[in-house]
Amino acid sequence: MASCEEFEVTVHASAGPTCGTFSHLWLNLIGSQGETPPIIVNEVDLHLLSGSSCRVRVRSDAPLGRLVLVRLRLEARTGFPDLDWHCNRVEVRPADGPTEEEGSGSTQVFLCNRWLRSADGDVELHSGKLCLLKDETDEKLKQQRLQQLHHQQKLIRWSKHVDGAPLCMDLNSVSELGPNLSYTHKSPPVNLLYLKGFAGRAEAWKSFTELETFFIHNGNQNSIAKFIRAHWTDDWYFGHQCLNGCNPLLLRQTRLLPPHLSVTSDMLRPFLPEDSSLEAELQKGNMYLLDYEVLDGVTANEINGKQTYLCAPLCLLHLNQQGQLLPIAIQLQQKPGPENPVFLPSDPGCDWLLAKIWVHNADFQCHQLASHYLRTHMLGELCCVATLRQLPDQHPLHQLLMPHVRTSLQINFQARATLLAADGVFDKAVGCGMQALSVFLSRASARIFYRSMCVPDDLSDRAVDKLPKSYYAQDALRVWDALHRFVVSWVDLYYSGDNDVQQDSELQHWITEINTHGFTHNSGFPQSFQTKAEVSKFVTMLIYSCSALHAAVNFSQLDIALWMPNCPAAMMRPPPQLKGTVTEDDILSFLPDVNSACRVLTTLSLLSQPTVNYVPLCHYKEAVFQDGAPRRLVEKVQADLRAIADDITERNSHLELPYLYLCPRTIENSVAI
Repeated sequence: MASCEEFEVTVHASAGPTCGTFSHLWLNLIGSQGETPPIIVNEVDLHLLSGSSCRVRVRSDAPLGRLVLVRLRLEARTGFPDLDWHCNRVEVRPADGPTEEEGSGSTQVFLCNRWLRSADGDVELHSGKLCLLKDETDEKLKQQRLQQLHHQQKLIRWSKHVDGAPLCMDLNSVSELGPNLSYTHKSPPVNLLYLKGFAGRAEAWKSFTELETFFIHNGNQNSIAKFIRAHWTDDWYFGHQCLNGCNPLLLRQTRLLPPHLSVTSDMLRPFLPEDSSLEAELQKGNMYLLDYEVLDGVTANEINGKQTYLCAPLCLLHLNQQGQLLPIAIQLQQKPGPENPVFLPSDPGCDWLLAKIWVHNADFQCHQLASHYLRTHMLGELCCVATLRQLPDQHPLHQLLMPHVRTSLQINFQARATLLAADGVFDKAVGCGMQALSVFLSRASARIFYRSMCVPDDLSDRAVDKLPKSYYAQDALRVWDALHRFVVSWVDLYYSGDNDVQQDSELQHWITEINTHGFTHNSGFPQSFQTKAEVSKFVTMLIYSCSALHAAVNFSQLDIALWMPNCPAAMMRPPPQLKGTVTEDDILSFLPDVNSACRVLTTLSLLSQPTVNYVPLCHYKEAVFQDGAPRRLVEKVQADLRAIADDITERNSHLELPYLYLCPRTIENSVAI
């Protein structure tokens, strides 16, 4: 008859005011040869209190073999509330072995660090280190990975929000996410006193003096907004904003003008060096282009019962000998013709200013929906859902990625339920309203290419990486490089060679899932992974997009928009078809009505506040990052990011208009707002 085995099991509840539960906790030990029957951990005088430990003896009448899993299950207790419970870890040691105080090496730790609910049923904890499927040491552990993914794929399902755009998670309410995929958002109080009370003013601003009064109350404490208010009509600032504003992703060098841009060498000669020409400046690489063709033909919104207007400008800029980027030609529509003039800096001042405002309006639409929502929020959700469905908890990339993508599920659901829904800010105040939303996102998705998502490739392709005052480019490259070194080292810990990558079926299923439900056109996204370098680049792209890129495009937007004419969300009159007909008062009549302008600024004020409980870039609370080689890698990347932050702070101290948004100290680890 086989001898019995006995184990001492200690269950640790996490500390925190809500971590305890009244429920019963059932526990089984699972070994390579068998498992123990379930027992209740917290019977009689043992309670799952916050921060407490419950110690029980578990007996097995048959040999278990090597202990591989601990199974937990919560069961609501009759007459008591069914409260979730946060388990920190479970420790198991032979009952006849040395005690913890005696320093036994035979104690196995099964990390949990998550919420358990009675509705979840069985939850199995793994004691091994992170590893690839091929490195699992027991067939039961391989089966457990597979079962976990099957369970996740039933729970986590895909849903289509917009045809042609990446898919999102199928959710009816935030509560469906459960406690492990939702989070508490704590924002500092925002002073909206001077924005309230304008809801009834569905009319144009009466004068620039009225706008000034409004700005003094709302933006006068913001030094960047004050600088913009003073310089927004200056051509050099227009170029600076293309490089360092809230949408630094669109400007690109051009050596060949689009055939539908109706400019000639003679037309542009006054704005180029005397000894040069348009052809020479193109050849030298001094010409840059903004092209908003994605907006061509998009139906504009109705706001306050009035039709608004969109255009799809082409804007040509020149890099002068002082290193300034100056706009020299603006065509407001894509199709050339006599009713679509090319506006020039030599035109009457109001004509040229209005043309630049139209460019800013087009940029607002592309910034909010493409650079911000699509490239950070939607990408994060796409990869989060794919990770939950295809990478089990023990996969090293699951653990690395989830702190960067988990929050995207909740924040995106809330955005679709409020900002991007009927009666939301896009419906009530933005030129691209509900009717245009699906068309725009589908078009923008079709224009996403993998190279444009990877900072070094993107900046080089657009030739903005070497421009002397391109602070976004400078900072983005340094943050990308630090993240890339970190990811390469992480991948090196778990993949000994490219062959491991090719044979990692979980990884290959993951990238297939992303491609199947993401950017399905010929976007250049890897269809499979062949090398460690490919994996490292792709993972760096995800982490950068959900942290640094989101910081750059989100936390800058209020600064840029507080002086509303610099960033109008809608235009109330059609684009001019003739020159010389616009006065300063006319410009006001193009700008958003008072109430819709205030609605947009209220939203941007709320979105631009860093959360009180934000997690800085590459700071991890998860246990897998706390010891050994992972901890050393985290310490190294944090040191690299601190050095970058110090350099940026030093540089900004010498700038009249500092660039703040990619300082690592203020970059959040994920898209959480």
